[in-house]
Amino acid sequence: MDSQSLIPVADRFAPFGTTIFAEMTALAREHGAVNLSQGFPDFDGPALAKDAAAAAIARGDNQYAPMPGIPELRDAIRGWFGASSGLDVDPEREITVTSGCTEALAAAFLGLMNPGDEVVVFEPFYDSYRACLAMCGARARFVTMRRGDGRYSFDEAELRGAFGARTRAVLVNTPHNPTGTVLTRDELELIRDLCVEHDAIAIVDEVYEKLVYDESTPHIHLASLDGMRDRTLTLSSLGKTFSLTGWKVGWAIGAPGLTAGVRAAHQFLTFSVATPLQHGAAVALRDGEDSVRELVAHYRAMRDLLGEALARVGFGVWAPEGSYFIMADHSAVSGRLGLRDDVELCRHLTSEVGVAAIPPSAFYHDPADGASAVRFAFCKTEATIRAAIERLERGLG
Repeated sequence: MDSQSLIPVADRFAPFGTTIFAEMTALAREHGAVNLSQGFPDFDGPALAKDAAAAAIARGDNQYAPMPGIPELRDAIRGWFGASSGLDVDPEREITVTSGCTEALAAAFLGLMNPGDEVVVFEPFYDSYRACLAMCGARARFVTMRRGDGRYSFDEAELRGAFGARTRAVLVNTPHNPTGTVLTRDELELIRDLCVEHDAIAIVDEVYEKLVYDESTPHIHLASLDGMRDRTLTLSSLGKTFSLTGWKVGWAIGAPGLTAGVRAAHQFLTFSVATPLQHGAAVALRDGEDSVRELVAHYRAMRDLLGEALARVGFGVWAPEGSYFIMADHSAVSGRLGLRDDVELCRHLTSEVGVAAIPPSAFYHDPADGASAVRFAFCKTEATIRAAIERLERGLG
């Protein structure tokens, strides 16, 4: 009997295997490909945040932080959230600092869901959503976002049909990864109405909240809508907005009852987040507005640069309203190459063209629903994007 059979993976994790992000990044390294798969910048975050973290280390702020987060960071989150939502929250009772938004998601599900509860989940989804549901024994009711009228959106009847007697929560991601959709006020009000009707809570992943590119599609906090302040748990993080993904500093904002559930799990998952990085995060949230504006302008330019190039080589491209991903239709390209689906295309792009992308079928409960698309990340320097374009044009043009 081999060692693997003696220590089997728990049944709840058996369906998930290795995350697609790790798989594609490893393949990119193997082939020396330009990595437009995993969504992390290839440049550093603002100096003011790094300097503040270094100063915290130098002055000895290196022991455990308070379980909910240092007061300075929770106060900065209060100001950050209040400025864009119009809501005033209590940092003592309504804000919890977590190890990135991924831990916030796990803590929310473990702390607020019971086995058998149902959660409405929009797909394509961030892959940790399903694993979080598996950990707490909840059941997903999927609502598929589909391409139409220049953006991905959901069908109202399908969403209504997903809510039922066992619905405990709806999981919302806006701006949306990977489609780039920024949910409109009308779409959010429908979600609000269904939450109220079914006495459900909303867990909202807003990590791309500042990465919105068109004034006609502003980010709206679901918690700011009438009737939603006390039934919405808002999750976000520092990493995407300030290009500090490796810091893993996130937070959860919610009414005291929701926060109590998050903290019940958080204290046993990580207990607290790295103290010096919390000090750096507080400075970024308080004083980093200029760096955010510069980042959004850069990403808007990279979105347009990469999108136009993808269209030139045969992809069907819709400019994302937010996030830093382009979901492109690869049907014409794969047809020319004799490839069947997104997985075959992404392996070909990585090994033969030298550009790594993500097959989004991994983000659907039925992979066939995502098989005609491919996801490219444009959170890179202009030099990286131009290097990828050169390889795409040489390999596919």
